[in-house]
Amino acid sequence: MVKKSLSTPTTDFYFQGSFTYQFSALMNIPLLDLKPQLNELRDELATALLEAMDSTRYIMGPEVESLENEVAQYCTVAHGIGVSSGTDALLATLMALDIGHGDYVVTTPFSFFATMGVILRVGATPLFADIDPVTFNCDATQVEAVLAENRDKPIKAIIVVHLFGQCADMHHFRQLGARHNIDVIEDAAQAIGAEFPDTANGTTTWYKAGSLGDAGCFSFFPSKNLGAMGDGGMVVCREESLAHRLRLMRNHGAHPKYFHSLIGGNFRLDAMQAALLRVKFKHLEKWHAMRRQNAQVYNDLFTEAGTELPVITPQAIYQRCDNSATHNYHIYNQYVIRVERRDALRQHLRNNSVASEIYYPLGLHQQQCISHLNTATMPLPHTEKAADGSLALPIYPGLSRTMQEYVVEKIREFYR
Repeated sequence: MVKKSLSTPTTDFYFQGSFTYQFSALMNIPLLDLKPQLNELRDELATALLEAMDSTRYIMGPEVESLENEVAQYCTVAHGIGVSSGTDALLATLMALDIGHGDYVVTTPFSFFATMGVILRVGATPLFADIDPVTFNCDATQVEAVLAENRDKPIKAIIVVHLFGQCADMHHFRQLGARHNIDVIEDAAQAIGAEFPDTANGTTTWYKAGSLGDAGCFSFFPSKNLGAMGDGGMVVCREESLAHRLRLMRNHGAHPKYFHSLIGGNFRLDAMQAALLRVKFKHLEKWHAMRRQNAQVYNDLFTEAGTELPVITPQAIYQRCDNSATHNYHIYNQYVIRVERRDALRQHLRNNSVASEIYYPLGLHQQQCISHLNTATMPLPHTEKAADGSLALPIYPGLSRTMQEYVVEKIREFYR
């Protein structure tokens, strides 16, 4: 395959075999474009919103209950508890599990701030274990080492983050939880619908994110695969006793009204958001598939570009287990590559109207607000390397192949 690139002030070309691609120099590619989704569902969303408005049931009510049941069934668990955000899903879970002052929670240093923030808000202290350099997910062997290193501390839980839409190794995290008698909380904010293949006796069983720990926490932030038009979240779990405490926690610990057995908070999911999410939820599997298709296009384009590009594409490590191609081995909430000279590349893409994002520019252990705490009891080299060299490219449903070809060509252009 022979490739050649030419440039004029108005148009870029590159040649691949007998095909010629022509790009407008002003092609604008956002990191996320929700307009195609909105245009497709506008009438149905408007109808759902009007029905919720006319019901005058604005706090809790049937829309929230229906969404809870639908998500719980999707995740193959007994209970869904709608809450006000993904952050509050984590916070309410820690509170419901009685984790607080003097306690410790082991988690990943490579995640959104909320993963650590909720631990600090309940008065506990995070302990960080390094990530797997292939998936960016927390490494179970590193967590085990942190548990051994800190056996004198009252460690109450592990928060496992399913980063970027691919499940962490829940088989080993469940074993760690059972062995050390600590709770395992799944931070599945980026991973609703993602599946984990657990193989025993030669048989592979697929489990949904959120169904394998003591509780699974989801975010419905607008950028998520299932996104509201504002904030929203949910906790799913199997145990009735935990579900009961979570329902109390989200409503100031009250039941019945004005009788407070616990100190909770106002963590309720908005009924309007629930109505909108129920419309979108019916399309979630289609959107997962579209994101996987876009990821494959990127993978193919980077492969065609050859070893000339210092780009490492994300690895879907469970794809090999999906013989029938029917499972969500990865839902690609983000498509994150690892590159050299990341910041300069990002500026080059920005100059060519291609949006990108850095998830995340610092490890959580490097954040200024916890500089006084000893949270990293072991080295975290893979986290710090990922923070220095990772870059997320647009991956949303509605992204065309032509747009992806333009993105990859601009990356090729930078490294020529």
